[in-house]
Parts: sequence; C-alpha cells; structure tokens
Amino acid sequence: MKILTAAEMREVDRLTIERGIPGLILMENAGCRVVEVLAETFAPLADQRVLIVCGKGNNGGDGFVVARQLFIRSLCRQLTVWELFDPDSLSGDAKAVRAMLVAAGCPIVRELPPDANLSTVVIDAVLGTGLTGPASGPALDAIQRINEGFPLAKKLAVDIPSGFPSDLTNPTGDSVDADFTVTFTAPKRSQCLSPTYEYMGKLIVVPIGSPSSLLEPCKLNLTTPDDIRDLFAPRLRNSNKGIYGHVLVVGGSIGKPGAPVMSGLAAYRSGAGLVTVASPGGAPNAPPALMTEPLRDAAQILQLLANMSVLAVGPGLGTSDEAVRLARMLYEKCDTPAVVDADALNALAGGLPRATKIRILTPHPGEMGRLVNKSSKEVQADRLPLAQQLANKSNATVVLKGDRTIIAFPDGETWVNPTGSPALAKGGTGDILTGIIAGLVAQHQKDWKRAVIAAVWLQGRAGELAGAHWGEESTIATDLLDYLPEAINEVRPAL
Repeated sequence: MKILTAAEMREVDRLTIERGIPGLILMENAGCRVVEVLAETFAPLADQRVLIVCGKGNNGGDGFVVARQLFIRSLCRQLTVWELFDPDSLSGDAKAVRAMLVAAGCPIVRELPPDANLSTVVIDAVLGTGLTGPASGPALDAIQRINEGFPLAKKLAVDIPSGFPSDLTNPTGDSVDADFTVTFTAPKRSQCLSPTYEYMGKLIVVPIGSPSSLLEPCKLNLTTPDDIRDLFAPRLRNSNKGIYGHVLVVGGSIGKPGAPVMSGLAAYRSGAGLVTVASPGGAPNAPPALMTEPLRDAAQILQLLANMSVLAVGPGLGTSDEAVRLARMLYEKCDTPAVVDADALNALAGGLPRATKIRILTPHPGEMGRLVNKSSKEVQADRLPLAQQLANKSNATVVLKGDRTIIAFPDGETWVNPTGSPALAKGGTGDILTGIIAGLVAQHQKDWKRAVIAAVWLQGRAGELAGAHWGEESTIATDLLDYLPEAINEVRPAL
C-alpha cells in the first residue's frame, strides 16, 4: 500500500481530474465512503446523535457531503451540522456541496445548540492534509471543543485529524483526538510513521476513484499481508532441503553464546532448508537441529560460504580486534547476500564501505547512530530520511528497527512495517529478526527484497502474538519462535 505526501496526494487528485473524474465527484465519493464507514462502525446508525464540524476547505466540503447523505436518507437519530466560517468565504467544490446540502433542506448552524454535548458521534471535517503549521483561529477553537466538549462521543476524522500536518512525524500544535480516521486513496506519512500514527485511532483507507496506476511512482509503502502472501504458497510435494537454501550464521563470543543459536533457529523456523552456526567452540549448547562449526578464521568462513546461500553475521560476535577484522572482511569479500547485525554493525561504524553485493543492515537506533555519526535521539527524530540516505550512500538495504521499522532499499524504494509490540523490547529479538531475514532470503533469492519485507512483518506479528499470550513484560526472544508459524499461517494464501 502506497504512502503519500500531501504534495503527492494533490498531484494524484490533479491527474485524476485531468483524466475525466471531476473534483466534485471525488468529493462526493469521499463523503459516501465516510457514510459507509459510519454505518458499519456505529451500527445501528439510526440510534446515533451525529455532529459534523465543517471547516471552509475541501475537508469541510467532504463533511457537507456526509451531512447530505445522512440527512436525505434519514440515517441517524439526530444530525447537527456546525460550520465554522461565513459561507461566503467558501469557493469551488466545497461551496457547491454546501449549496446542495441547503437545497436538500438540512439546517446548518454557526453556534452549537445546548443539546450538542449529547452527541454520540462527532465527525471532524475542519482541516485536511494541506496544513503545514499549527492550527489557529476558529479551527483551533473547534479542535479544542471537539476534544473537550463531547464526553459521550466517539470522534471520527475525515482524511486526517484536524491539526496534524500530513508529512511530519511530530505534532506541531493541538489536534483532534480521533478514535477513527477515514483517509482517502492512500495513507499519509503522519498516519503511518512513529509516533504520530498512534494519534489516528483506527486508520481506515478507502478508495474514491483515483486509478491505482497514478500511485505507482511513489516509493514509500506500508506493508500489508497481500504484499508478501505469495511467498508462502504451498511447497512442492517433492521438496528437499537443498531447494530452500543454506544459511551460515557467524557470531558468538564469551558471554554471548546464545545469540547466533537464536538466529539459526529463527532461520530454520522461517523455512530455510539447512542452517549452520559458526561460533567459538562450535556452539556446544546448540540444539540438534543446527549444524555447527568452530569459528577459527576468515579463510575458514570464506571456504564455508562457497556452499552457502546467505550469510548472517554479527549476533554475539563481540568487539575484539579479531572480531572487528572478521566482520569487515566478510562484509567486503563474501559474494553471498549478507545480513549484518549487532557487533558486525559496530565493526563497520565510522567506515562503512559501499556495497557491491546484497547487504542487509539491521541496526537499532543506537547502532544506526554509530553508522551515521548521530545520537540515537537524533536518529529517532529523523528515522525515515536517515534510513533512506544511508541506503543510498552505502548501496545497502537498511532495516532501521523500532516502532514502525523502516526498510530502505538502495534504489529509493522504502517500506514502513506496521506490525510490532512493546514485547519486542527485549534482548535477543534482533537476533531472531536476523535469522528470519536470512532464512527467507535463502528461500527467495530472486525475490530477496520482498523476503526482507516479509521477515520484518512476520517478526513484528510474532511479537504481537507472543505478547498477547505471555504479556508484553514477560515475553522473551525465544517465545517468538513459537509464534512465527502462526504469523506465517496468517499470510499464507487460501487453498
């Protein structure tokens, strides 16, 4: 699913109109889609007292369409339409749809009646996606009134909660506290990125007539199950382990023997045919399913890689000089796709070579900060552009972990992952992600980009499922292995 900026959304609307669908029809479609959501979400709608708050732009026009549909079809128990501006200030399609509402006989008020505080549904149609700074004047007064004046009401925002800038990930002023947001054509950046996505309530994306082809040039995407579903089609009956790739995990050190083992198990759980863990001492505590090798030197690892599909390097590797040299050598020399995590990322900090092979970096904000010479706080404040810039500069894929993990590919294609849980805030969950990525890339080498996207979605979903079962506080990294099959089954194509 594409994620659009305000400018991209305006261009999509312009091209749609240019192709022959008038703006008035787009506004009518938007209002009708909101009514459909109202009928489904607040059933029976005939019992609801609905207040619609309309500004003077196209967002207010959408609200007038909603009002006319509710009024002429007698869909709700009580309808109040509150406009915030002199109707003479309206223009274009918003002016036209207001005139239709008046012609239908629906009253419009400039001052709220005393019983308005009994409203059970408040529809916010004050400000749309074009806002660039904080709300002010009558719009700000209405936002504050919506938030504070209707104790019995659920609040539904039309397109975006009023007061939110479409493209920013930090509020610039007061905004409507929405329980639901119905947005049109595609979600906007603030509706998908952390932390502002949490202010949207339940986000519902509805079509209003723009051809999907107009969205294709946009390179920012929100992962949905449909994007990754066919990676999990039923396997051939005559399958064998060699078909599904061989993952080599290189890591482990004194005090961190379990990290590469967790990555190896995650690679197996995600479907890899074979997994070998190369670790100091040969990972003596590894479960029988894993093959092991003692980690001796770079030449040994390069020899092993000749028969491998994917390298995962870094989990528990340590920060000794020898470990740093090994990580850097493997990054530069190995020909197989490589997933780079943890101590291997730290080894590359301050001198990340430009990749010539498939390289997938999986930093958390602290590791990302070391790669781009910024604090973790600065990384968190600017996650999307920093991930995109590093991917472009390094020619490597960047999986910037955290709430709404960012996946930035070197060609500019970028994905936002919507799954995840505070249950993932535990040591070792990154090692699990490394293994899932490696396991899926091993199976889908020709479609490795979607394999990365799928791995991030699955790890987040497994975290949600594990957190629901064990509690967010009690979940540990290895619990994800138990819920990964359930996450995979959720996206598997129906037979």
